[in-house]
Amino acid sequence: MEFWLPAIWAAVIGVAVSLYVILDGFDLGIGILFPFTKDESERDQMMNSVAPFWDGNETWLILGGGGLFVAFPAAYAVIMPALYLPVLLMLLALVFRGVAFEFRWIAKPDHRFWDAAFAGGSALAAFSQGLILGGLLDGITVTDGRFSGGPLDWLSPFSILCGCAMVAGYALLGATWLNMRVAGHLEAKARGWAKGLLVAVLVFMVAVSLWTPLLYERIAERWFTLPNLFYLAPVPILTLLCALMVWTGLEKDQPASPFVGTVGMFLLGFAGLAISNFPYLVPPSLTVWDTAGAPESQVFMLIGVVALLPLILAYTAFMYWTFRGRVRAGEGYH
Repeated sequence: MEFWLPAIWAAVIGVAVSLYVILDGFDLGIGILFPFTKDESERDQMMNSVAPFWDGNETWLILGGGGLFVAFPAAYAVIMPALYLPVLLMLLALVFRGVAFEFRWIAKPDHRFWDAAFAGGSALAAFSQGLILGGLLDGITVTDGRFSGGPLDWLSPFSILCGCAMVAGYALLGATWLNMRVAGHLEAKARGWAKGLLVAVLVFMVAVSLWTPLLYERIAERWFTLPNLFYLAPVPILTLLCALMVWTGLEKDQPASPFVGTVGMFLLGFAGLAISNFPYLVPPSLTVWDTAGAPESQVFMLIGVVALLPLILAYTAFMYWTFRGRVRAGEGYH
């Protein structure tokens, strides 16, 4: 039990974070793309394409954070003070984004402030998540199981690179979502945005993939020693195939394949990060077993997750099925 419970909880948190990144990623991407069109009807159309889903998508962030607190309290106690500022920025940005989403409709026609809050909150939330990821991968200074670094240890060229990469990645998710979900002139615009963003995301992925093994010997050893090199080669190969799927789908005006390919790129990127760092939950010193909570607490919460997770998944699937189809100009759920 002491071996398997932390591994199971690590998998649960990994699934929750992956679902959050994918599901909340595309509606954050909508906000990031908001300034690229000045047309009022197109902006309405963009927001209406995610109106039924955006608040439910953040359920997975709560599950990931709550799971970390319950299953790995020692890791939570280290990560939070180390990354307090970017976490706080992310939460405030998400609040601004959510408030702006609702108040924009009430404030019509004078809603320029809420447009700026929606776009700025989305971009800042995405950038902050990249800072958190970069700060975690950079490594957290730990002494006797406690954070012993400074308040700005997370701020580095690498974390800034990760922040920019996250903004570009979410924007690509948003553009391919629009390509799949809207009709009219906005669909054509979304395809153009997605092509440029795909190139940017690939550049960022290459930069991060080269930067991490050059900086950290443990990551270089995991990826570039034999026989690991042969076992792990499918990850970058499949990522390139997903990128090709996105580009081909955009060129052939296919609705779904660019979004599916982008999701595949994100999942493979997440798998690459997991391969590089597992079993460390707080790189480079604390593993999932070092930071695991009491088995009784993990079992108690795991029972709740097993009971509620199918309901959450069923509700999510029902929502996406109910509001399937393209959103045209003038249509919406407000």
